[in-house]
Amino acid sequence: MKVKDIRAKDVAAMTKELEGLLKEQFNLRMQRATGQLSNHAQFKKVRRDIARIKTVMNEKTKGGAA
Repeated sequence: MKVKDIRAKDVAAMTKELEGLLKEQFNLRMQRATGQLSNHAQFKKVRRDIARIKTVMNEKTKGGAA
């Protein structure tokens, strides 16, 4: 997910995307705990996407550089 694509979305769409990513992160954590996770890089990708969305949401809500 690119930051440019995230910035193009409104806050409601970003919130919905963030909820989906948090659910996916939870599922990946459960797979890792039970030994079913085959692609460990996916966990890192999801974490970084969550951080990107939170950063852009924080910029938009605080009136930062948008």
